[in-house]
Amino acid sequence: MRYRRAQIKGATYFFTVVTHKRTKFLCESENVSLLRETFKYVIEKHPFTIDAFVLLPDHLHCLWTLPDGDHDFSKRWRLIKTYFTRKCDDKYKHTPPVSRQSKKEQAVWQRRFWEHLIRDEDDFIRHVEYIHYNPVKHGLVMTPKGWPYSSFHRYVRDGCYNLEWGAGQDITFDETIGRE
Repeated sequence: MRYRRAQIKGATYFFTVVTHKRTKFLCESENVSLLRETFKYVIEKHPFTIDAFVLLPDHLHCLWTLPDGDHDFSKRWRLIKTYFTRKCDDKYKHTPPVSRQSKKEQAVWQRRFWEHLIRDEDDFIRHVEYIHYNPVKHGLVMTPKGWPYSSFHRYVRDGCYNLEWGAGQDITFDETIGRE
């Protein structure tokens, strides 16, 4: 059976994108800056809204809402991966130690990504919470507020969360959320 991606114009999607062989390099300061530059560049060319985001050493999760009349998230991910890979190699010479692929590009990302169409407000909230709790789940911090590479801090600033959300509790999620 062949997997078919959802393609609903103007919809909101959850994504998981993983580094090649789960190499842990994304949270190095040069790469954090480069990812910010990369997203800004692609959003200028092909707009979308980042509703929630977390960057971890070997993967990232995010929620995007695409513009009305547009469903092409695959193009955006291709551009993000390509731009980051080229700039990482050219500008910083700081790519992870991985093998070259047949097209002579640095193998920085896994070829595919996981995508999930957000069905309703409850599904949206569950995925936002999954994103913000993910650094705790992976043992990187004790509370979501301790992780700097997350939209959690924006959600606190906007009054959506108390700063102590996720502290001192073990939050479990449905096993279908956040496949990695």
